[in-house]
Amino acid sequence: MLSDSSLKPAASSTSVCACWLLLIVLFLLLSGYKVDPGAAAGSAERSRREEEEEKMKACVLVLALSLVLTVCVARSPFQTVLQHSRIRGRQQGPNVCAMQQVKDTGKKYFTNCKQWYHRKICGKPTVIVYECCPGYEKISGEKGCPAALPLVNIFNTLSVVGATTTHMYTERALLREEIEGPGSFTFFAPSNQAWAALPAEILDALVSNVNIELLNALHYHMVNRRLTSEELKHGSVITSMYQDLTVHINHYKNGIITVNCARLIKPDQHATNGIVHVIDRVITATSSNLQTLIEIEDDLETLRTAMAAAGFTTMLEGEDQYTIFAPTNEAFRKIPEETLKRILGDPVALKDLLNYHILKHIHCAESIVSGTPMETLQGTVLEVGCDGEQMTLNGKAIVSQKDKLGTNGVIHYINELLIPDSAKTLLELAEGSTVSTATKLFVGAGLSSRLTGSEALTMLAPVNEAFRGSPTMTPDLRKLLTNHILRDQLSSKSLYHGQELETLGGLKLRVFVYRNNLCIENSCIAAHDKVGRFASMFTVDKVLVPPMGTIMDVLKADNRFSQLVGAIQTAGMTELLNQQGVLTFFAPTDTAFREMPQAELNRLLRNSQQLSAVLRLHMVAGMLVSGGISSHIRMPSLQGEKLELNKRNYTAHVNKVPVVEADLMATNGVVHAVNSIIKSLPPKVDREQADGPSTQMRSAASFRVDSRSFRNDDLFQKVLKSHSSRAMKNSQ
Repeated sequence: MLSDSSLKPAASSTSVCACWLLLIVLFLLLSGYKVDPGAAAGSAERSRREEEEEKMKACVLVLALSLVLTVCVARSPFQTVLQHSRIRGRQQGPNVCAMQQVKDTGKKYFTNCKQWYHRKICGKPTVIVYECCPGYEKISGEKGCPAALPLVNIFNTLSVVGATTTHMYTERALLREEIEGPGSFTFFAPSNQAWAALPAEILDALVSNVNIELLNALHYHMVNRRLTSEELKHGSVITSMYQDLTVHINHYKNGIITVNCARLIKPDQHATNGIVHVIDRVITATSSNLQTLIEIEDDLETLRTAMAAAGFTTMLEGEDQYTIFAPTNEAFRKIPEETLKRILGDPVALKDLLNYHILKHIHCAESIVSGTPMETLQGTVLEVGCDGEQMTLNGKAIVSQKDKLGTNGVIHYINELLIPDSAKTLLELAEGSTVSTATKLFVGAGLSSRLTGSEALTMLAPVNEAFRGSPTMTPDLRKLLTNHILRDQLSSKSLYHGQELETLGGLKLRVFVYRNNLCIENSCIAAHDKVGRFASMFTVDKVLVPPMGTIMDVLKADNRFSQLVGAIQTAGMTELLNQQGVLTFFAPTDTAFREMPQAELNRLLRNSQQLSAVLRLHMVAGMLVSGGISSHIRMPSLQGEKLELNKRNYTAHVNKVPVVEADLMATNGVVHAVNSIIKSLPPKVDREQADGPSTQMRSAASFRVDSRSFRNDDLFQKVLKSHSSRAMKNSQ
């Protein structure tokens, strides 16, 4: 949405100073690249290629200067877009503007930078066309649009700018004398296509009573003073010449200007007695506020009832401007009856639901040229976009009727109800997302009543990829899923390292905060929280494995570590792995011991002190699950030397040894299985990576070189021959 600052007619003093500074810098740079006539005479000293490079640099700087001028001189969003279009069309001649025309339609837009490179408007491809900028015309045999349009009165200007149907109707309605005579007017003139698009019965009613109906309609398109595009401020309301009824102006930051949601397609066509803006539709007067529009529309009966129940009547009758995406009766009928009944009976959920359909300020359909996130009154955003002629919400073409204008806003009808997360149950949050497998399992485990009730909970929902195949429901899986639901509604932003969270199954889960991740036991949060009416959902990357014993218990329960268990007992380290302190153990499997030469293994097992040192090299103080290992970490082992940890292709490595299975959780730490004995890093590598280069820093004097040898260098000779070097000599 537009900020108030974007509507100011002039830049702030800071912005002006910044613009002048940019202009001065670019001017100085450009001056430095001017071709020296004396140097040009001595063409033997400079190759043609160097001259071409200088010219190219000068062209680049000229373009940069033009862009800076665009930013600094343009006084409104439309003027900015117009300036960009002029720059893009300059090669076609003076006063030519590049425009983008949607293929297979007559819709044209002055192009901004984003549209220029995307070559799309409302998702449809465009072609570049070149037309005379406002106020200029072509001359036969000359390039571009060198001639300014002659200033004539508004009546004749209508014909000059191609609004010939409006020109004809002004004469038939006896308006010609008024718009040819003295005064200063602004005429929002419908294009020929706009008149042709009117329903036949409306057009017949106008032209059959030209002295009253048609004259009144034309007067509603007029304002009794001259207003340029720059003076058409966003959100302003101006008085028309028909019974002082108002028209609504919106000047959006993408450069589009609308009047009663009709787009100005040819703005700023000056006349001797005013100005003409050609618009893309015939506008009609409105005297009803948003509340009245909803009350008189039969297709919005359910919405009307919901608005009244939520106490929105006063807001929709006030002076603040809104955009309402109004669900029709059909949209409400598509919602399951139980869901709709629950929301309508819950004042908090109902208010959130309705606020999710309302935007602050007026957003006309013609102002949308691409997807744009817009904040709702509920606090979250809707992606408002378009697909050709269709308006879209969150990527869906569900807008059935556009631009129903009221005195304090605009209504767009939609045929689907938008339910925000804040009005959903836990089960509704999970449905249709990347955790569908987990959702089915929760339901299969008999947890539906917990997921649809009003209990304050937080669900840890693993992504679909966390499950291998189609898991079958077992008592162990049912118990595991119970421990994926936490008591109390939580926010990931409030979690802290070392915090304990209680599950429905009665377990306590630990929170680990890392530089790159936030994890609960072995599972790390993989997406933003989804916050429902009573409960929240954390999407996690793995199925959670609660700790079931100490590190020693974990090792004894796994047949892969039989030799390691014996080695730990031989080294007298059993108590260390059973104590309450927290350790991370990169545990060698039996495969790792088998890879050692038998003689070396026998010597190691006979020397308890050496064996203890080797095992301590595999241990790190603190809790480090695989999700906490980033691209490069160095941590001291219990043996004293540092271990180098990193992750490649989603596999953790420690001193270049891959972890074959990660995150075997214990009450006093975590075990990561490795199939090789971890060895110390080579001393040189360790010193360089920990403390910098192994060689001593050379002194400044050691970098001094003989100036004569440097002057013989090819690079130095090129510098001497360069234009910049000669310019410095001349200045000295």
